[in-house]
Amino acid sequence: MNQYELVRTGYRLYGQNISELSRLTGHSRNTIKKAIRGEPWGYKERKHQAFPALGDYMEIIHGWLKGDKNKPRKQRHTAHRIYNRLVDECDYKGCESTVRRYVKFSKMDLGIETPQAFIPCNPDAGKEAEVDWGTARAIIAGEEVQLKYFCMRSKYSGKHFVRFYRCERQQAFLDAHIQAFSFYGGIFPVLIYDNLTTAIREVLRGRNRIEQEGFMKFKAYYSFEARFCNPDSGHEKGGVEGIIGYARRNYMVPIPEAASLEELNDNTLRKCISYGEHKMAGRDRNVNELYEEEKRHLIPLSEAEFSNIQTSSGRADKYATVIVDKKRYSVPSRYAGFRVKVLLHTDRIEIFVGTKKLATHERL
Repeated sequence: MNQYELVRTGYRLYGQNISELSRLTGHSRNTIKKAIRGEPWGYKERKHQAFPALGDYMEIIHGWLKGDKNKPRKQRHTAHRIYNRLVDECDYKGCESTVRRYVKFSKMDLGIETPQAFIPCNPDAGKEAEVDWGTARAIIAGEEVQLKYFCMRSKYSGKHFVRFYRCERQQAFLDAHIQAFSFYGGIFPVLIYDNLTTAIREVLRGRNRIEQEGFMKFKAYYSFEARFCNPDSGHEKGGVEGIIGYARRNYMVPIPEAASLEELNDNTLRKCISYGEHKMAGRDRNVNELYEEEKRHLIPLSEAEFSNIQTSSGRADKYATVIVDKKRYSVPSRYAGFRVKVLLHTDRIEIFVGTKKLATHERL
């Protein structure tokens, strides 16, 4: 029987006095009186935590921690470092656990490294998706190269899209979106990003951003809203961060091999599709079943695809080459000295004289 109940029952029903109950339970007479009066008993949290062993050392510790507020995050005092300094410099004789407890309270008072609380949210179907880039190596046509891979992940269904590129310039960034929209069969009303330079020109206070002109045109064409995370806050789009790691571990181990980048992307696309049979923890349906529910909430695709082709002009030099984006591409030698127009696609370039196409090259 609970001792609180034992005391009250013994006093009220069996007429036991305070002295008897004190001997029976081992509690003091004052504690027994509290139980009889119905007052709470037992231990209670102190309003003020005393640190008698630290004494004057508390001011020293507080000063060191206060000075850390303007120091680089990775060069601030840890509790262990403070303990070592107290022993070496101040002849401290106490134990390290006491120092650790005081440092914890002191940091909280100073607002240094205070723990953050998070609230798990249930996303709406077809409302948001997250976007990010990862880096991996692959063997293309027998040569090991480093590639960037684009990831987009639905927050509701977990359905994801992965595609490889040679770089993450804005043209590749926009092309990846176009391919992802085609994969999903629609456009998510809200896309969540890091502060990518391909999308952001300048980060302002709070959530305000100055966006790149090309990205603004693309966003307006497909009518979606861009939302950007706070700086150094990748956890705000933790779903796609997780998929970047998942794709690397499952799609790129062992290092994938393909005859071309297009073949590698085709292989990766098949793996993304097969992921639809996966069931995420805490969900009663698999990814494809959840996606079928959210698909009807997506913005319909435009009839015409966004034009992601850049143009350039120049002149074929005496070596019968044209310099495009600091790279040289050849044309037939008889066109040396001619003015040319160049169409830059994500994966190739086309060189024209007037309306005549002179050459098509893989883009370097």
